[in-house]
Amino acid sequence: MARPVDDLKQAVSAARVIPVLVLDDVSIAQPLAEALVAGGLNVLEVTLRTPNATEIIKEMLKVTGAIVGSGTVRSVEHMRMSEEAGCRFMVSPGAPQKLLEAAENISIPLLPGVASPTEAMSAAEMGYSFLKFFPAEAMGGASVLKSFVSPFPDLRFCPTGGIDAERAADYLSLPNVLCVGGSWVTPRTAIADRDFEKIEKLAREANNIGT
Repeated sequence: MARPVDDLKQAVSAARVIPVLVLDDVSIAQPLAEALVAGGLNVLEVTLRTPNATEIIKEMLKVTGAIVGSGTVRSVEHMRMSEEAGCRFMVSPGAPQKLLEAAENISIPLLPGVASPTEAMSAAEMGYSFLKFFPAEAMGGASVLKSFVSPFPDLRFCPTGGIDAERAADYLSLPNVLCVGGSWVTPRTAIADRDFEKIEKLAREANNIGT
């Protein structure tokens, strides 16, 4: 069965936006996390797409209030790396049965990705009630998740993929959406320029979406 995610659901319900981070420069990890947390976004997803991803996770975990998880988790090796790095949660782009079964032996919760009713039902059968909807915009956007409300009243979602500040508001207005994931809060130019003031401002704006 899936690991309990009550603490994670409570955290993301408060923050509402999860920055999805693709980083390889360890030196910016702490100041970036500090800027995001200061802006009200304390739940951070660091994707395992770069050589230094786990080191970045460890550095971000040093920031007071930061709840850091791993993203693009696709294998048992990725899950073990996440566990060893001290992650509080893991996010996968998909939900293959073998991955969900392997997650039962990992101490931290997994947020598996689904893109269809069949995938959502399969994950629910494994005990998952909080799911990532990915790639959200490519799969039909907020209107698809709106159509999920009636047949899946017990499921909650975190849509990710192609979402910006304007689209985020549409998703967050839905009763089955706890949060959204996106990279618009940390634009590449701001990271390259180490413009953490701008990132804090964008985080604060994101935290106010739908309020």
